[in-house]
Amino acid sequence: SGRISASVLQPLSREFPTSTQATPTRPTFTNPSFEDTRAVADGQAGLSTHWHTFGTVANMGDHEHSTIKHQDHLLLDQPLLRLPYELLRKNFRSAHFTVEKDSTAIKTLLKETATASVNGRASPDDVLRNLDTMIARMRGVKRKLTAHAEEEARLTRQAGARISHLGDLYDMHSVDDVKYEAWSRRRLDRLLVDYLLRHGYNESAQALTAERNMDDLVDVETFVQMSRIQESLRSGSVVDALAWCQDNKKELRKMDSNLEFMLRFQQYIELVRTQFQPKLLEAIAHAKKYLVPFKATYPDELRKAFGLLAYPPTAANAVYSDLYSSDRWNALADLFTRTHNNLLALPSYPLLHIALSSGLSALKTPACHSLNSSHVAADANTATNASATAGTQSVCPICSTELNDLARNVPYAHHTKSYVEHDLLLLPNSRAYGKERLEEYAKKSGLPPDQVKDLRTGEVYPMDKLKKVYIT
Repeated sequence: SGRISASVLQPLSREFPTSTQATPTRPTFTNPSFEDTRAVADGQAGLSTHWHTFGTVANMGDHEHSTIKHQDHLLLDQPLLRLPYELLRKNFRSAHFTVEKDSTAIKTLLKETATASVNGRASPDDVLRNLDTMIARMRGVKRKLTAHAEEEARLTRQAGARISHLGDLYDMHSVDDVKYEAWSRRRLDRLLVDYLLRHGYNESAQALTAERNMDDLVDVETFVQMSRIQESLRSGSVVDALAWCQDNKKELRKMDSNLEFMLRFQQYIELVRTQFQPKLLEAIAHAKKYLVPFKATYPDELRKAFGLLAYPPTAANAVYSDLYSSDRWNALADLFTRTHNNLLALPSYPLLHIALSSGLSALKTPACHSLNSSHVAADANTATNASATAGTQSVCPICSTELNDLARNVPYAHHTKSYVEHDLLLLPNSRAYGKERLEEYAKKSGLPPDQVKDLRTGEVYPMDKLKKVYIT
């Protein structure tokens, strides 16, 4: 802003410094989180990304800080490339499993048919029936592999489009490049779609995706499936979630996930809840089949499960009343979401939150949350920013009514250098600008040489009313 208290604000946003490890088979990325904001504020001052949420770009005028640091940008976009990679791996595993399973069955049937035919134990009609069965099964394999091939082509196209999108950034070297604003706007659209999908606004996300023509840059189908399973869990059904667990059984086992066990446990609870004798017998059989095999891994849950048989839902027992609580369905939905995100290497929080918190941290100074600014931000009808106490208006986004409270808990920016004009003059309205800028603006405005014009408010003052500002 033009005020002295905000003169060192730099319109920079920061990406999260996360560690990256790679193996020949599967790269491992560390997902960014809110805790990384502190590392950004303390160790990454001066990164070159402008925050485009409000459609404005401030010109730093400093080459060092206007240079695009491509690696820092890409830290936020790891999931953009990681998710197609994970889905390609999953698709390949499914295709491989289909081939192995059906080919083994066909080979076994073929061997049995040939042996029976040679030994005379099978009639020609039996042999023909077995051949028809094998042909039908091979056609089924062909259909499945065709679907896997189409999915692979789609994911490969997505990966290519995303690599091209990120590659465009390497053709830009300064935030002043006209192409950079369009690229940043497109990235913001991606972050908005990610946010909408994570919060269940699927139709809005699909509409924005179609409007911006970026189907290959967002993962609508993945999040729509996740949202559908979340809703089914919250409505009291584990069918879709168990089917998802079955599709990803090997990966969940490698992750030591307890999702499937907790789903089976909830099935058991619902059977016991009825207190109907046949259902209680079914619950015992269910426990023997799905719960008892995990007694070494989940001993506490097994003890509660067996004790549940003695306590109906109306029993005044805190432990078992919690098991009967309907809140468990929301907990299961949250557990599924965490497991789903871990499996596909997705961040726990929307990328928009991560980018916004880092951008707020890069702009935040102690002046943004002074005593006066707290009152100003709390009353949207009184003023629009934290600097309004002097009757002026700040352009600092942290001081705005919309973002002041949101930025209250993020760390302050860590600036090792101050950027203040060397020829500052103080106007009667308490705003300060460089003399050279004032003279240039007055000349463009057609004012006489002895007058200047406030760059923001448009007020005109004589030169003799201005005071020299000395930075101490």
